[in-house]
Amino acid sequence: MSESSSSTGQFSLLRQRRFAPFFATQFLGAANDNLFKFALTVLVTYQLQLNWLPPAMAGLVIGALFILPFVLMSATAGQWADKYDKATIMRHTKLLEVVIMGVAAVGLAIQAVPLLLLCIFLMGLQSTLFGPVKYAYLPQHLSERELTGGNGMVEMGTFVAILLGNVAGGLLMGLGAEGRHWVAAVCLALAALGWWTASRIPASPSSDPDLILNWNPVSETMRNLRLAWQYPSVFRSLLGISWMWFFGAVFLSQFPAFAREVLGGSEQVASLLLVVFSVGVAVGSLLCERFSHRHVEIGLVPLGALGMTVFAFDLYLASKGLRHDGGPLLSVGEFIDRPAHWRVMVDLALLAFSAGIYSVPMYALIQLRAQPSHRARIIAANNILNALFMVVSSLLAGALLAAGLSVPEVFGVTALLNILVVGYVFWLMPEYIVRLVMLFVTRIVYRLRLRGEMNIPTDGAAILVANHVSFVDAIILGVCSPRPMVFIMDHRIFKTPGMGWFFRAMKAIPIAPQKEDPEAYERAFERARAVLREGELLCLFPEGAITRDGSLQPFKAGIMKILADVPVPVIPAALHNLWGSSFSRIDGAALARPLRRGLFNPVGLVVGEAIPPEQVSPEGLQRRVQALLDEPAPV
Repeated sequence: MSESSSSTGQFSLLRQRRFAPFFATQFLGAANDNLFKFALTVLVTYQLQLNWLPPAMAGLVIGALFILPFVLMSATAGQWADKYDKATIMRHTKLLEVVIMGVAAVGLAIQAVPLLLLCIFLMGLQSTLFGPVKYAYLPQHLSERELTGGNGMVEMGTFVAILLGNVAGGLLMGLGAEGRHWVAAVCLALAALGWWTASRIPASPSSDPDLILNWNPVSETMRNLRLAWQYPSVFRSLLGISWMWFFGAVFLSQFPAFAREVLGGSEQVASLLLVVFSVGVAVGSLLCERFSHRHVEIGLVPLGALGMTVFAFDLYLASKGLRHDGGPLLSVGEFIDRPAHWRVMVDLALLAFSAGIYSVPMYALIQLRAQPSHRARIIAANNILNALFMVVSSLLAGALLAAGLSVPEVFGVTALLNILVVGYVFWLMPEYIVRLVMLFVTRIVYRLRLRGEMNIPTDGAAILVANHVSFVDAIILGVCSPRPMVFIMDHRIFKTPGMGWFFRAMKAIPIAPQKEDPEAYERAFERARAVLREGELLCLFPEGAITRDGSLQPFKAGIMKILADVPVPVIPAALHNLWGSSFSRIDGAALARPLRRGLFNPVGLVVGEAIPPEQVSPEGLQRRVQALLDEPAPV
């Protein structure tokens, strides 16, 4: 990375060249796309009378032309982003935008709608080329601890840009005959400014320069999906993100009809709903970094999914009794004056907030876990899935409305579908629920403080060892890791009533004493070696059992048995202040008095520097962990 990644928060990225020009480039592009699309929609809907493009079809045609290139060209765009320098691609695509906006300026001047529709298609093509580069660029320049914040900034910027673009397009076209000339000038200026900011983006070398391009979009799309399939967590996150776009498209597409037919509001009320929705997504996206404590934290995804369902269904309940009575349409002020409408706006804001919480960790997970040489192509496959899901969303919403359902009822059906679809994703990938439980334990039962967590590697095989204090040690350690960690744990803890399902979902390896069950003992070590050979992170507790007096017990030699076959770095860690808590053995059996220290107990984890495998010994590891325990607890 070109600059230090030790900054204290996501907003500090805006002062750094590795992020600021990129952020400005994508912000300006999203604003320009939406300004031009909305201005053209207003031109065709209100100012021109075209027999071949009636107003009711204008928005659908414009949206379809913009999305079509994502289906046709995303596979090719993903290949380019993996094969060539990403900064170079961004500069070229922004130069293409300048040319397209120049043509659009001519089309607006002479009101040539076919030419303007061609420009819509070309802008969709330009966005298609930019999309894979945008999300593949971030993990190349941001650390794991910055990835959630960086994605949150991008999602926030995108929705704010969409909002500003739509508002500016409407205001400029409202200037009368001169409006289209102002639209042309502003779009051309935004494109030129975006090209200038793109020229400031630092070099982003190719991740696969020897890639041979496949120009068949169908076969390349299938290949990209197969690439993603090799990483189950990545593929299922692709499906989860595509579902979010399906879900959001239902609401965004129905805002005009919802505002007019149900709420009795004017066009300005429809714009207000868009503002509320955009701000909600932006705030949710920004807060992901704070909620995740600057890690890629997919435990937030179930919370976001729950919020999407609850507030979407309450939006249905809040609006099902409302219906426009045929009188004058309400202005924004009149709309806000009615108390029933406040519940509608709160539901909409919290629904959008939940969507931001849901989507940002998934994007970050894809970027973190996708193989770098294939990352852009996998993101391209995601763009195709997103486009297809949005098309299906429009078709389903249209079918439900044609079947006689009202707009609020369509919202209610979508909320119920969210339970089924997201529940299925979580069933396929219980890691989301596991991380949510970890978050609850470490943020509610305890208040976890960390030091040295940067010593936990984000990739490559390694073993982490720690003192064994309580039944939740694996949860504490797991939530601190930037990636899944496989634990070796005592078979009796593995069988703890009510917790067995959780440890199985964590893919923990139960181990029994050699004298008690030699086959299970050997089987555990063989599974541990397999984990390391696959490049994963293994965690074990060398004491062999939970301490009964709070002090560090002698380390056993089992780790040497693993290192003899798979020599990997070993990372010492020390858990502080867990002794005496609800889940330790102090004052008798653990769990005898739940929450005996109340909620929000301060606990800590200190992680030391990795030890080369040739320098590891049980006695040396014990001394390292004891030294970490002797340090002051992190605050």
